[in-house]
Amino acid sequence: MKQDTKERLLETGLGMLLQHGYNDLGVQALLQETQTPKGSFYHHFRSKEDFALQVIDRYMADVHKGLELSLGNSALSPLGRVRRFFELSRDKYRQEGYLGCLLGGVGQELSGVNEVFRHRIEECFQIIAAHLATCLEEARRQGELPPDRDPGALADLLVDCWEGAALRSRLRGDPEPLETMLDFYFSALSRS
Repeated sequence: MKQDTKERLLETGLGMLLQHGYNDLGVQALLQETQTPKGSFYHHFRSKEDFALQVIDRYMADVHKGLELSLGNSALSPLGRVRRFFELSRDKYRQEGYLGCLLGGVGQELSGVNEVFRHRIEECFQIIAAHLATCLEEARRQGELPPDRDPGALADLLVDCWEGAALRSRLRGDPEPLETMLDFYFSALSRS
């Protein structure tokens, strides 16, 4: 089945945005890579900003699939499900050459200069943390976490730590920061 123009632009743009960032993503380079006429780009997107925001939405659709796949896995304990989400993310980063998280990369690049991106990316992180918090609440109810632990705060901390580890993983081109962070976080939870 032939991929439609918009989907081809979004898929290719996701990889280019991840690799080059927003400021170095040239619309012309995207059009050349996808062999798409300029008019087709502007038929689907109002501007480069609109395009990048739609790429973020597409990225989040993949994140939601990962959340559903891992957090919905009743064969694992709640903490095991949360960890599995990040292991799946780590595996995806490996396939992409350890370029890190699109949200973190674009957020670092644009959050200080573009309120639209700052708000959208923060909203994405809040959505991820909310899903994790729900599973962490289940872990607390089942006794995997002490009753006084705040699942929302733990989820926020986990997202924050992961984003820092993703940046270090990108800098090194190596999964070690991701694996070390997961081991540290989950061993600290088990000692609580």
